[in-house]
Parts: sequence; structure tokens; C-alpha cells
Amino acid sequence: MDNPASDRILASMSTKDEILIVGGGLNGPALALALAQAGFAVTVIDALEIDPRENPDFDGRSYALALGSQRLLDGIGLWDQLANDAQPMLDIKVTDGHAGQGPSPFFMHFDHREIEEGPMGYMVEDRHLRRTLLDKLRKTNGVTLLNGKSVTGQTADASGVSLTLDDGSQVSGAIVIGCDGRSSGTAQRAGIKRTGWDYGQTALVCSISHEQPHNGVAHQFFMPSGPLAILPLTGNRSSIVWSETTELAREINALDDAGYLAALQPRFGDFLGEIALAGKRFTYPLGLTLANAMIADRLALVGDAAHGVHPIAGQGLNAGLRDVAALAETLADAKRRGEDPASPLVLGRYQQWRRFDTASMALATDTFNRLFSNDNPLLRLGRDIGMGLINAAPALRRGFIREAAGLSGDLPRLMRGRPL
Repeated sequence: MDNPASDRILASMSTKDEILIVGGGLNGPALALALAQAGFAVTVIDALEIDPRENPDFDGRSYALALGSQRLLDGIGLWDQLANDAQPMLDIKVTDGHAGQGPSPFFMHFDHREIEEGPMGYMVEDRHLRRTLLDKLRKTNGVTLLNGKSVTGQTADASGVSLTLDDGSQVSGAIVIGCDGRSSGTAQRAGIKRTGWDYGQTALVCSISHEQPHNGVAHQFFMPSGPLAILPLTGNRSSIVWSETTELAREINALDDAGYLAALQPRFGDFLGEIALAGKRFTYPLGLTLANAMIADRLALVGDAAHGVHPIAGQGLNAGLRDVAALAETLADAKRRGEDPASPLVLGRYQQWRRFDTASMALATDTFNRLFSNDNPLLRLGRDIGMGLINAAPALRRGFIREAAGLSGDLPRLMRGRPL
């Protein structure tokens, strides 16, 4: 990939405004764009070459972007290019039941018309979001992309932080930010330990086409083995995130396409008519992993590197983007005040801002998964009554809608539609 900025001599890169981001997925590039707007020089180091990232089949997921996340993407200059491929989410329907038996009579229905801001969010496919991020990074001054390079060493002292790459070169800067996923090497090299567990579940992910229009409605159907999310995409298509026990998921994924659809059909139902696969199938193991700290000496963690949660509420990427917005704002404000952005006080503000929110989210998703992924009749009765009560209480329902839309809590400026 042509990138004139990458021609810099790596060993000589060391300024107080130089920020090193490890991880080229989604959060890392988004953070790089936000920080570049604030006047920082940013280097993104990605272990993958650029070609796999640009392959439309690289990742089969689609993302339920909350309205707050959409505002962030707009603020860093991405939304105009994404808008035509984004499907507004107008309603969310949550039901409980068994495959092939239909939902229980108790449910929750969240309608976007109960808030003033518009759709609760947008569904965007990974292939569109990833390509848009990469296109924008190429055109942004102050951003250097180093693809196909792994970090093998990491040191921090009073003068800055230095990373050793697998080709023996070094990159130096003021701060390193780990956006390198649930097994974050950045966190490990800093001695940050993790807390977490495996759910014994695997997500089966695919896109389907269907006869009937979805009308912008997202469905979450809770079954004893795990939730099934049916999320609207552009056209008569939906994204499926189907959680099953790991053993059963392995058996289902080994089926041919016809067998796979036969297993999905009784869980999906017939409310959208005939269904067909509309792309490749993917699987992702499910678990919870939390870094015991989000910061260390000249270091911060963002996204799954800090908190990997169950996709039961579709909050994984949204939480990561809230980290992005909060860290970018914290560092930009410190720069404007003449503070050292790498100081423990500055990085501590970021951790204080995000730590409680991410821990609460992890607890909530873990509780919901344990509460709903079983067939205990007493728990089943309790959760069904609870859903019915929430649905019947406008104030509670509106609170859940605002939470789903990413409009609650202490929002960073970018998520309020304000410039950084």
C-alpha cells in the first residue's frame, strides 16, 4: 500500500505528540483519525497485511451501531461514505421461547419514536466499515500505517515509550495504546492481568436474504442454549448472530448450507418468509475478559483489549468506540492545556471515565446471558414477567431505548455530535 508517511525512518520517530496504536481492526483506526484531528502524529501498527483487511470476506460480522457511535463516525469524517450502506434500526423486539414453539406472550418492544433523536442506531456490515476506515486513513495527514509488522518488545521510561517490531526496527513515541483485542500483547507486555471466563457458547454468524421486508426491526430471541439476534441490513437481508453451545455449534457449522438453514429455520421462524444464505458463514467463541487495569506507564487500552463481552446486547463495538471518544477527548484536552498527555494524571482521567461503565456493561451482559440461556422454569417465569413489566412502563421503556441508542451516561463530545 502506498503511504508516503510510512517512508519515515522508524528509529528516529520520537516526539511528545507521537502516539503509537497497536492494532489495525476497527477501534485503532477510528482512534487514529480522532487523534489526528486533534493535532497528534499517530502511527498504527497492524500485524496483518493490508490485503486481508480489504477482502470483503475478511469478517462476516455486521455491527449494530448505536446512535452515539454513528455520531462519532460522522465526527471523524466517515459517515457520508457509509450512509448508503447503513440500515436504520427503528424498532427492537425482545422475546423469550423455544425453537420451533414460538415466543412467549411476554416481550419488550422498543420503538424509536419514543425518543426525539431519530433511529436508535444503524446496522453496518464489517466489509463497508473496514474499507471506509482504511480509505480515510490513507488520506489523513499525520497518520502512518505500518502493516504486516508485529510488536515483539515494549519499554517505557521518563523519555517515552519504545516498541520493537518483528523486523528488528523500533518505533518511539509518547504513549502506546493497545487496540489489539482480547489477547492483547500490549497489555501482557505491560504486566496487566485479566479476569474472565468462557461461556461454553459459540456464535454462528451469517447474512441471510428473506422474502418479506424487515421494516428496520431488530429481533432478539432468547432460547435455552443462547440468544438469536436477527438484525436488519439494507434490502431484504438480515444479519444473524446465533449463539449455541460450543458442541452443537460445531455440529451445525459442519453441515452443508442446506443443513445449516434447516437447523436455523425453526429458530428463526417464518415471519419473513423463505430465507436463504447471502454470504459466507463464520463462527466466534464467546466469553468474558476484562483487563484488571485500563492504563499503565505511558499506556492505555481500548476496546476488546480492555473489555471483551458477550454480544447479547450488541454493545462490544459501541463500548470500544466510547473508549475511543473518551480517550481522544482526554488527550486532546490535555494537549490544549499544555499538559503531558502521557502523564499518569491524564491517563488516570481516561480510566476513571470508562472503568465503571465498562465493568457495569460486563456485569449486565454476563447476567443477561446467564439469566436467559437456560430453561429453568422459575427463572423463565421471572424474566418473562420482568419483560412484560418493562414493556408496560413508558418511563422504563424509554430508559432502555436511550441506553440502546448510546445516549445515556457521561457521553464524550464526539458522541454528542460535537467536535473534539
